[in-house]
Amino acid sequence: MKMLLKNPGILFSCDSRCWHFVTNSRKLTSLSNGPPSSALGGKFFPFMEEHNQDNRKKIGSVRQGVDDVCRILESGPWGPPVESALSMLDESPQPEFIIGVLRRLKDAKQAVNYFRWAEKKTDQALCPEAYNSLLLVMAKTRKFNYFEQILGEMSIAGFGPSNSTCIELISNCVKSRKLREAFDLIQCMRKFKFRPAFSAYTALIGALSGVHESDLMLTLFHQMQEIGYEVSVHMFTTLIRVFAREGRLDAALSLLDEMKSNCFNADIVLYNVCIDCFGKVGKVDMAWKFFHEMKAHGLLPDDVTYTSMIGVLCKANRLDEAVEIFEQMEQNRKVPCAYAYNTMIMGYGSAGKFGEAYSLLERQKAKGCIPSVVAYNCILTCLGKMGRLGEALKIFEEMKKDAVPNLATYNILVDMLCRAGEVETAFKVRGAMEEAGLFPNVMTVNIMIDRLCKAQKLDEARSIFEGMNHKVCTPDEVTFCSLIDGLGKQGRVDDAYRLYEQMLDSDKIPNAIVYTSLIRNFFRCGRKEDGHKIYKEMIHRGCSPDLMLLNTYMDCIFKAGETEKGRALFEEIKARGFVPDVRSYSILIHGLVKAGFAGETYELFHAMKDQGCVLDTRAYNTVIDGFCKSGKVNKAYQLLEEMKTKGHQPTVVTYGSVIDGLAKIDRLDEAYMLFEEAKSNGIKLNVVIYSSLIDGFGKVGRIDEAYLIMEELMQKGLTPNVCTWNCLLDALVKAEEINEALICFQSMKNLKCTPNLITYSILINGLCMIRKFNKAFVFWQEMLKQGLEPNTITYTTMIAGLAKAGNIADANSLFERFKASGGIPDSACYNAIIEGLSYADRAMEAYGLFEETRLKGHKIHAKTCIALWDALCRAECVEQAAIVGAVMREIANSQHAARSW
Repeated sequence: MKMLLKNPGILFSCDSRCWHFVTNSRKLTSLSNGPPSSALGGKFFPFMEEHNQDNRKKIGSVRQGVDDVCRILESGPWGPPVESALSMLDESPQPEFIIGVLRRLKDAKQAVNYFRWAEKKTDQALCPEAYNSLLLVMAKTRKFNYFEQILGEMSIAGFGPSNSTCIELISNCVKSRKLREAFDLIQCMRKFKFRPAFSAYTALIGALSGVHESDLMLTLFHQMQEIGYEVSVHMFTTLIRVFAREGRLDAALSLLDEMKSNCFNADIVLYNVCIDCFGKVGKVDMAWKFFHEMKAHGLLPDDVTYTSMIGVLCKANRLDEAVEIFEQMEQNRKVPCAYAYNTMIMGYGSAGKFGEAYSLLERQKAKGCIPSVVAYNCILTCLGKMGRLGEALKIFEEMKKDAVPNLATYNILVDMLCRAGEVETAFKVRGAMEEAGLFPNVMTVNIMIDRLCKAQKLDEARSIFEGMNHKVCTPDEVTFCSLIDGLGKQGRVDDAYRLYEQMLDSDKIPNAIVYTSLIRNFFRCGRKEDGHKIYKEMIHRGCSPDLMLLNTYMDCIFKAGETEKGRALFEEIKARGFVPDVRSYSILIHGLVKAGFAGETYELFHAMKDQGCVLDTRAYNTVIDGFCKSGKVNKAYQLLEEMKTKGHQPTVVTYGSVIDGLAKIDRLDEAYMLFEEAKSNGIKLNVVIYSSLIDGFGKVGRIDEAYLIMEELMQKGLTPNVCTWNCLLDALVKAEEINEALICFQSMKNLKCTPNLITYSILINGLCMIRKFNKAFVFWQEMLKQGLEPNTITYTTMIAGLAKAGNIADANSLFERFKASGGIPDSACYNAIIEGLSYADRAMEAYGLFEETRLKGHKIHAKTCIALWDALCRAECVEQAAIVGAVMREIANSQHAARSW
């Protein structure tokens, strides 16, 4: 019969008859009052002594053999030399020997190699204990590459992992926080129809509850029920707590119903959990329901019940109900419940009712219970949120009569002082903390650094960081993150990156928040390549991006104009197993709209809806803007109305998009009605919206209304920008109100609004239209003095104007200058200069440009051909005139064919 010694790694077997004999002899000794020798007459002792000596020799021999095998396995990697050495030591190892070796090994791969070698040498499948020993090596090393293969073999052999092995496997994963791996191990066992140990399930469910993996917990819970394990109220409570805290109330209520259908009675712990969790996610009426239900079931609310209910009501701003339940609790109590008092004080403080909070402190004292430091910290926290620094410092001094300030107290004060910019006073409080024997912890330092960074006092923040005593207080990930982000936001990205490198040197592992900050700030500084490198470095270091990082990175990529990379990153979000949220879609749609792909808005909007995304204000604004820019203004209008019905108040951005969309398709009366609606809703309209209406009214010739909108804009205290003025100038020029346009231009300069290239182009075009070419040339020269480089349209307008005015020398000079500066003249430009040269009797120069125009594939106008042909005839250039005449006939024929068709 086999017997497992308690000593690690040793197993031996004895002859079954000897074991039976010794067992019986022990029974005989129990019948005698004397020593064993008297009962047995000393007859069997020589045999027993001899047997024990044999066992001791056998144990020593097994131990020595195990040591020798382990030394061989540790001597180098597995290979023929190791196999030969093992074969020389023992050609046919025994099961107990194999188990002993496996229990000593610390390398899973080496253990598998030895296991396979032993199988080959014994020429048979090894025993269950050997398989369990191999699984235990995997558990210790947390290397599970061969786990599924070994389980498959065990399944074929007709046995599975023992309960102790199963528990050890899961426990080791839980200790190392590899919970997903532990879950996969259990699923692998179930794949082969094994029954994982009850304790393995409960340990993993408990660990998963701490990281809010509710779906994995529920899967394990249902598996337990499937394989016949009896679940308890405690188990239901654990699951309900996690689902309720995540806001998945339907799942939590479903579990409650399931528990009741299984004839379990809810205990006070479960009711307390339900009150607390449902209340904290805003379901106050549900919390009340549980409170009344527990009393109906004969359970008396305890201190935890009352405190939770008071906290829930205070958080929901239902202070009167909180006071009522607090007084109800106090009725039959002689000793006050400190937790309930602290919660109620916090409730009063959060509501700004500090008089009531102070009264409650006095009431607590009157009942013989001195308020604790927690009560005072609650008041100080609330005063800090309200910015009542002076009152907080006064309370701090008064509290010393009742309670000794603790580290949290000082941290609250330091936080308040740093927020208020009282850095020197914050340092004094920190000094007082040290005098009181409380040394600033990393939280104190983090508070100071974070608040100073937010106040843009980066040098002071760096000074605190560099002055940290690393023996007493070591900077943690939060310290580095706050300072890296603070430096990056102020454009000091190189300093931020150096601090990131220092973080790595300190063996601190940067998280997704640090990488998000670095990526965002490098892109903001226009260093997109460095931003891409940070992302690649993060992936290389094994840090998994979260959805917030990927959304931020995608936003940066689109803003940098890398549209295709932005699209690819959206697909990567899905490939990484994330479900794109409403922000992901908003960033994608906004980026595509800005890049000129507004037409894709409709498809993406429906994809977002189908996925179940609930649109927020930003999402509505993005989609509405996309619809307007893609010409789907009616759809945008419908979405605006939907937005209102869903409880989202349209913003200035919302109204701006729809008003601009309507104005662009000449639905100006609707645009103006929406403009008036926005004003009546108290929306502060910006210059962009006024400009959209001015542009819209101007383009359809409703100049008076455009003027009225401009007047209202200025009356509201807004300053028209260059775009606003350009809209008005363009409207006046199109209405041939050139003199009025020139007055407007002067007003624009008087209001210190600098004209841009579009401004000058509008005026030059207008002056050329009314044949004031010399005046147009004056504006041209003024534009050049301002350092503005004309575009193709401006050049063409000016060249044509000068040519028509007979100023062909300037026109030709301008034309040559345009080409020399790298400009590419278009058809209109060529036609204008050819006509000008023809009218000036510079026929051969005109003909040269005529050939150049045809060579470049530009269209020659019939009017240009007539002017050139005429000039060539006057100059007696018969051959060239014939060519131009042929081109004229081609133009005439094509026009005739087009009319006939």
